[in-house]
Amino acid sequence: MNYLGSREIKTERLILKAQTMEEQKHLWEILMIPEVNRYFLVVNPKFREKLLDWKKQEEYYQEVMRHGNDSDIFKWSVFLKETGECIGRVSCHEGHEEDDTVTDPTIRGVGWVIDPAFQRQGYGTEAAFAMIDYMFHQVGINEIRTGAAIANPASWKIMDKLGFIRQEETKMVQYTFLEEPVEDYSYIVTKEQWNSFHS
Repeated sequence: MNYLGSREIKTERLILKAQTMEEQKHLWEILMIPEVNRYFLVVNPKFREKLLDWKKQEEYYQEVMRHGNDSDIFKWSVFLKETGECIGRVSCHEGHEEDDTVTDPTIRGVGWVIDPAFQRQGYGTEAAFAMIDYMFHQVGINEIRTGAAIANPASWKIMDKLGFIRQEETKMVQYTFLEEPVEDYSYIVTKEQWNSFHS
């Protein structure tokens, strides 16, 4: 595995850049939209009030951004090429965050958030594809495991489009801003499956 960090990635309409503090408040504002965080955040619910307060979150983001260019960090802010506007973020994190039995660093998890104002235009699929292709072919990971709430088709339909394999077993996940756990689909794609699907 090559620890290359979050190198800039360009697609037809987007630029994926290593995250900086400059766009974090805007990304936080996107995350605080209920239709976004409902099926995304999995921080312990006891931190709900703190998450809703930018002043409290700012220190956390400043610490995270100190490591934004580290070679083992794979998190990008997503910008429109045409306007330079930040419309979301994508990330590829350690596999144990998705499956606590994973110890192999070449098995990863992924996530993405796109501003609802820019959804249904293919930006999420375009950004996710670019990130995953980079992780398989440049970084050299072997597998991705991820999931999405069954009630959140905007997310899992991207996985379907990109060739992820939906698993038979589902799992229950407690999302931060929901009172009860919800059922998630689980997905896996190996490097070989990815290459075959996109050949």
